[in-house]
Amino acid sequence: MEQNIPSFESTLKSSDTEEPIDIYFYRPIGYRWALWFQKLGITPNAVTIASIFLGVGSGICFYFENNIWITLLGILLLVWANSYDSADGQLARMTKNYSPLGRILDGLAGDLWFGAIYIAICFRLMPTWGWWIWVFAIIAGICHSKQASMADYYRNIHLLFLKGKSGSELDNSQELTEKYDSLSWGKDFFPKLVAFFYRSYTRGQENWSPSFQKMFTLVKAKYGETAPEDFRKAFREKSLPLMKWTNVLSFNIRAIVLFISMLISEPWIYFAFELTVLNVILIYMISAHEKICKDFTAELQMEKAFQ
Repeated sequence: MEQNIPSFESTLKSSDTEEPIDIYFYRPIGYRWALWFQKLGITPNAVTIASIFLGVGSGICFYFENNIWITLLGILLLVWANSYDSADGQLARMTKNYSPLGRILDGLAGDLWFGAIYIAICFRLMPTWGWWIWVFAIIAGICHSKQASMADYYRNIHLLFLKGKSGSELDNSQELTEKYDSLSWGKDFFPKLVAFFYRSYTRGQENWSPSFQKMFTLVKAKYGETAPEDFRKAFREKSLPLMKWTNVLSFNIRAIVLFISMLISEPWIYFAFELTVLNVILIYMISAHEKICKDFTAELQMEKAFQ
């Protein structure tokens, strides 16, 4: 019996949250990888782990100075790693194979890629910058982690109001705590460990979005798990302009800046870009999203007062 081949469109999150570089480059490549991996019975998590090795290999290449071919190899490996990062999500949507471990691995993969790249750049620049380059890199890395985390959170909020719970990976720490408490360290050591880290990751996102948490609590109290379409549409319209900024804080733009800085042999430029431009965007994105949520909260409270 011939297996139905999932369409390319069915493997995308949504046109609202996809950016042109992904739509026309990474997603088509990822789709072909995902089809091949599906035939071989390879899981999304295995693809993510493979991307880690490619990304770390890219970082090692960026250590070498004044060798354009090794630099180009590093760029190729990072592009390859990101095509696998696209493929693992597309494969998960094809096979409906989602898990908290997959979410953790997906975030960890990017951290390990760039961790290797940061370490390579630091060793490369130490002869001229000394140990100060490590301070520069650590601060940039912390900022990178928060930028990626909040961009991921806001995309999943948007997807929740666009597609509902089945189309979003948005979780909350309360439910994750219940799951964590139901597991035993003795009998469920690894699942409980995964639950611990995933809950911590989610709490970090929630702590940076207090106005959304307040609004979302009111929405669930008034409408239950599914808000009416008019409310969801109104929220999406306000949220949509911010999606371009979540994309800037993700992979593609930062990778372009990284590639340019490596090709001109000035890798410190990448750290400076993260600490200045991307942090300004992060602050703006959080402030704008929180204002949207405050406005909707005020409307919900006013409606409640008149009931």
